Amino acid sequence: MNRDVILEAQDVVKHFGGGGGWLSSAPVVQAVDGVSLQIRRGETFAVVGESGCGKSTLARVLMRLLAPTSGNVLFDGRDVSAATGRDLKTLRQEMQFIFQDPFSSLNPRMSVGELVGEPLEVHATDLNAQQRRDRVADLLRKVGLRAEYAGRYPHEFSGGQRQRIGIARALASGPKLIIGDEPVSALDVSVQAQVINLLGDLSRDMGLTLVIIAHDLGVIRHMSDRVAVMYLGRIVESGTTEQVYTAPRHPYTRALLASIPTMGAPARDHKATVLGEMPSPTDPPSGCRFHTRCPQAQTKCKTDTPMLHSAQDDDHQVACHFWSTIESTPTSKKNPATEARFALYRAAVEGGTVTHKTNHPTERT
Repeated sequence: MNRDVILEAQDVVKHFGGGGGWLSSAPVVQAVDGVSLQIRRGETFAVVGESGCGKSTLARVLMRLLAPTSGNVLFDGRDVSAATGRDLKTLRQEMQFIFQDPFSSLNPRMSVGELVGEPLEVHATDLNAQQRRDRVADLLRKVGLRAEYAGRYPHEFSGGQRQRIGIARALASGPKLIIGDEPVSALDVSVQAQVINLLGDLSRDMGLTLVIIAHDLGVIRHMSDRVAVMYLGRIVESGTTEQVYTAPRHPYTRALLASIPTMGAPARDHKATVLGEMPSPTDPPSGCRFHTRCPQAQTKCKTDTPMLHSAQDDDHQVACHFWSTIESTPTSKKNPATEARFALYRAAVEGGTVTHKTNHPTERT
């Protein structure tokens, strides 16, 4: 395994269902079907796609919250899918997860101090009670919360603050990698920039690798180094953020980017229009899974499954038979409103007027 690669998925498959009695059987849901990717140490890697494309299932398989049906997941050269006992406990310490819903992911019966301190009890057994309390206070300050909040409970905080508690809990074990399953989608737009900038600062300051699952393409452009686009259980395009956003080669990627709302935008390119609804993962189309919705589909697309191969260079890969005939002119410009929101908050943080928004719990942040 390349030393620069911290996490690797090798032909990962995750199917659900298929059981039942002898008279009937449940349909097999092909949530993830043959995904291979490499995530480099210290980068922010994003997986994007429509709801139902399998990206959250992929995140849980990478984290070993779900066991793969087949394939392997390697973390620092160790097989995550085969780890048990002490080896799995070590992996849990080095890989952490931030859930989408910051309220349901926190035990309402536990105080913030107990929630953030629990990983220390499991993984930092050499610390005494006072040292754990000091460490919890330090973690809360690191994510922009006051140390005295440790005695309060999740229901006393707003959504943005609860997500910060979840981030502090994920940081407690001293991980190398954090996977965030749509970590800001449940938050108000005004709060998203704060949490995203916080994640970026923590990644830079602590040398973390981030894997972000998302469907907000405007947000992802501002925080990721590389992007993989997922459709119906498979990766259809991947590359650097600049490559994917300015020169997309897969028709589905172009359609996603064309759907980003912008003020005063010109009429959308009809060639990037997506037809119909996403097929069911219990009965995916043959050949290219996108051919039933692709405005540029041809006969070959219905019968032959396209494999990922290099488009412009090794970093930019696309799974499309006719990618070379698809116009590569820029289709996505940075959203000025999103850009302004991130810039204003960043300027406030750097100027010292804001420190990751340390509001009182009664304030809606």
